Amino acid sequence: MQLPELKQQFLEYIEIEKGRAAKTVENYDHYLTKFFAFGKIKEPAQITEEMVREFRLALNRQSAGNNRATGATLKKRTQNYYLIALRAFLKFLAKRKIPSLAPDQIELAKVGERSIDIISSTELKRLLDAPNQEKDPERKARGKAILELLFSTGLRVSELCSLTRDIDFTADEFPIRGKGDKVRVVFLSDDAKKCIKEYLALRKDMQEALFVRAQNDRERGSEDGLTRRSIERIVKRYATIAGISKKVTPHVIRHVFATDLLSNGADLRSVQALLGHAHIATTQIYTHVTDKHLKDIHKKFHSKGGE
Repeated sequence: MQLPELKQQFLEYIEIEKGRAAKTVENYDHYLTKFFAFGKIKEPAQITEEMVREFRLALNRQSAGNNRATGATLKKRTQNYYLIALRAFLKFLAKRKIPSLAPDQIELAKVGERSIDIISSTELKRLLDAPNQEKDPERKARGKAILELLFSTGLRVSELCSLTRDIDFTADEFPIRGKGDKVRVVFLSDDAKKCIKEYLALRKDMQEALFVRAQNDRERGSEDGLTRRSIERIVKRYATIAGISKKVTPHVIRHVFATDLLSNGADLRSVQALLGHAHIATTQIYTHVTDKHLKDIHKKFHSKGGE
């Protein structure tokens, strides 16, 4: 079987059987195509350890996007994306007993600890209050509903964009379909329910999407509601109004949601479930942020020689 056909079968396999998102499938296609072109590979048996080593060297020396002038190269994490795709493809071949390089011969580059952008509780309060500066009632209500819903649920921005008015927002919880087509339950605070109710009461349109363009709104949208980019621009705008100099995105609010839970005593497994993380290792990164408060505890309560 020819390599292009095998690659297509692999992409269909991860989409249908593994439930990978369309964007993930597209990225895997890009990574594998680039590797095959680099090694002039025509069949699986031509994938060798030496070829992978040469490809890794090429990636490591490759300029990163628009940073050619600065000499910056691809980040280790980005390089690993190529290797993860290749390893998954090799596992697919091995499962079908097609001779090629063993998947365990692919080792990922070591990367530093992932940093998390976060805002303080004071900054969060200012952010949640920022929509009050809006003169238009619908824009004000929409802004408050978006921010309160993000903080209450820890939703990804793509999940937020998928919400419709059919959901029973008077209840304390509702199911959401997230990454990998996995369903989890998220919970609504009283503030979030109140803000959504007020926003929907002001809506005059018949669109199904929960969040849509307001009248005289410059935000881009579609028949299906506000786009991911639009939500990101809205959050950024309110961060500016709130006087927050840090970069604030919907994902930063998701970080705050997680660290707030952990700081208040929630266990890691529960936070993993609430965030919809497939692996607990992804959730553990938040413990490094919440551990910082221990320094303040030590300073406040540690004995000073019996003083």
